[in-house]
Amino acid sequence: MVEKKNMESVQNIKQRFEIIGNDPKLNRAIEKAIQVAPTDITVLVAGESGVGKENIPRIIHSLSHRKHGKYIAVNCGAIPEGTIDSELFGHEKGAFTGATNTREGYFEVADGGTIFLDEVGELPLTTQVRLLRVLENGEFIKVGSSQVQKTDVRIVAATNVNLFDAIEKGKFREDLYYRLSTVDITLPPLRDRKDDIHLLFRKFVADFAHKYKMPPLKLDENAVQLLQKFRWSGNIRQLRNVAEQISVLETNRDISSVTLQSYLPVQGSNLPSVIKDKKSESDFSTEREILYKVLFDMKSDLNDLKKLTLELIQNGSSKVQETNQNLIKKIYGSKENDSEIEFEEEPRSALIASQNTEDAYQENDDNYLFAETIEEEETLRLEQKEIEMIKKSLEKNKGKRKAAADELGISERTLYRKIKQFDL
Repeated sequence: MVEKKNMESVQNIKQRFEIIGNDPKLNRAIEKAIQVAPTDITVLVAGESGVGKENIPRIIHSLSHRKHGKYIAVNCGAIPEGTIDSELFGHEKGAFTGATNTREGYFEVADGGTIFLDEVGELPLTTQVRLLRVLENGEFIKVGSSQVQKTDVRIVAATNVNLFDAIEKGKFREDLYYRLSTVDITLPPLRDRKDDIHLLFRKFVADFAHKYKMPPLKLDENAVQLLQKFRWSGNIRQLRNVAEQISVLETNRDISSVTLQSYLPVQGSNLPSVIKDKKSESDFSTEREILYKVLFDMKSDLNDLKKLTLELIQNGSSKVQETNQNLIKKIYGSKENDSEIEFEEEPRSALIASQNTEDAYQENDDNYLFAETIEEEETLRLEQKEIEMIKKSLEKNKGKRKAAADELGISERTLYRKIKQFDL
């Protein structure tokens, strides 16, 4: 009897909030929201982006004793880090540049009501400390103030990221996680609700038919199967967008699987993809190691060349060739027809100094000027390598600067500056 009553409540709630579907996991999530609504327990809603997490806090608020109070939904990921404390907790006049008036924050405005913190995993660590204080004793302090204020607010948070991973990386406080997740409610992704996909699609096309004043679409059997087999990475939001596209663009209202396929993206190709940190770091590390090895080899060759040329300056070519055959072969390679490498008696690098006075040809000056020339050549070769790597990375990433910068291990601004510098 109790189970039947709960199911009736679930059906009523789904009709009231226009929630479509009969999946057991979806029904269980709504049941939990109904059960915790009369209490002041903090709730954490988890699920992928686009599964409809925003419905749960609305259900909880509407069934709680706070239903006549304020309900404020805050997208934590959409507020800049520098202003989020002011948005949530308010600020005093003159607290920062541009604070011309005292402002009430959401926790002050929603006193006696409910605040929904969407994308709570995006909160800065300093803001997490302030939020923890509100959860523990209902206290907060405005930005630029020293006065403690009280608030009576029910908090429902939501996230589409794995907070345990964020805790391990030091991006989310563990104590805040356990304060938020007194009760966890998880909404299943659309791909796990295959029987609900066609129901949702029919609801969307009916809504768009009414909105755009045209007959509703109808899928054939093969199209329905295709609809249910598709992965729907964007979940309900993606399904709704596809339904709207077909409703507007197709003149024939009977949709086949071929027509439907033309509106579905090729999975894994033209959708945004998330690259796992571990894999990318490993790839970058390997490429950096190769680059470092090349640079070290170049430096070793340049040092050998410096040593050989200095000896040529000081001792003459014939003596140096006799004592440094291995070094000469390493730098210049060996010739098939010649048994030894010929050098000018007076190396050009020794004549870099001023030609107006004989004093410029002293040994110390020669060494300094030669070293300066070698340094310039070394810098030039390094620049050439840098230009070559930047070009290859840009070609590999089809001109996308952000992707190329990530691959090279530099910031996008640095890459832009290098492109300007080398006129690429």
